[in-house]
Amino acid sequence: MMYPLVHELAVTGIPVTVTCRVLNIARAPFYRWKQQPVGEATWVRAHRVNALKTAHREDPEFGYRFLANEARKAGWRMSRRTAWKLCSDAGITSAAQRRRRSKNKKQGPPVFDDFVRRNFTAAAPNQVWLTDITEHWTAEGKLYCCAMKDVYSNRIVGYSISDRMTAKLAVDALENAVARRGDVAGCIVHADRGSQFRSRRMAAALNRHGIVGSMGRVASAGDNAAMESFWSLLQKNVLNQRSWPTRQDLRLAIVVWIERKYHRQRPQDGLGGLTPIEFEAKLTPTANLAA
Repeated sequence: MMYPLVHELAVTGIPVTVTCRVLNIARAPFYRWKQQPVGEATWVRAHRVNALKTAHREDPEFGYRFLANEARKAGWRMSRRTAWKLCSDAGITSAAQRRRRSKNKKQGPPVFDDFVRRNFTAAAPNQVWLTDITEHWTAEGKLYCCAMKDVYSNRIVGYSISDRMTAKLAVDALENAVARRGDVAGCIVHADRGSQFRSRRMAAALNRHGIVGSMGRVASAGDNAAMESFWSLLQKNVLNQRSWPTRQDLRLAIVVWIERKYHRQRPQDGLGGLTPIEFEAKLTPTANLAA
């Protein structure tokens, strides 16, 4: 389902490399798909995953070894190693092995000063970006999305989607934004005090591109209110529209909504009734911005 979207975005000017990085898929299979849309290996893999999911629904406490045995009984032979890999990719986890995480973790000290101070305006692109992470449940488990928003046009200049909320999620979103926007030295990236944004990997990525880090106060949503407003739109227009059976279904829905609806079809009062793409095209005609 994702390969047609990759092809469609490539036609509009978004590089295949950038789209594949956001969707967390490899480029080589995409190019093979263009020659043969459905391969035998893909077909077999899908049926194996379905067999594992069916066995998991019947007994959620089964680990991958038992699930592999049940899949073999259903006619889909696979090694235990293969079963482990498929279960890991599909988020199939034994209920007996799930660990509860503390909900009372305190955010650490800020790594950067607050250079935004709730002034969510900019005179040109790539001066101030806001970033944050949201999460949503699917039948396979949680899916996390980290996005970078340019306050000049409200455009989402970069994002990353994963089944794990790690520092890599934030770094990948930043790298995706830099790949789309080009030279962004001097840009301010404002975030909350989440551990992903305070990590050494994130600090190194910011320094590598000459970007200035900024952080708000603890438990103060208003310090990043403009980013929270975007999450609210995503929540109402995508996340809460229906239940999501797989992480890939939700991942695809998020990408389609951002690239088609939010960027190109949804006018904003704050932009004079223009969409983010129209606003940048009209007011920065010579800027080197990715389509």
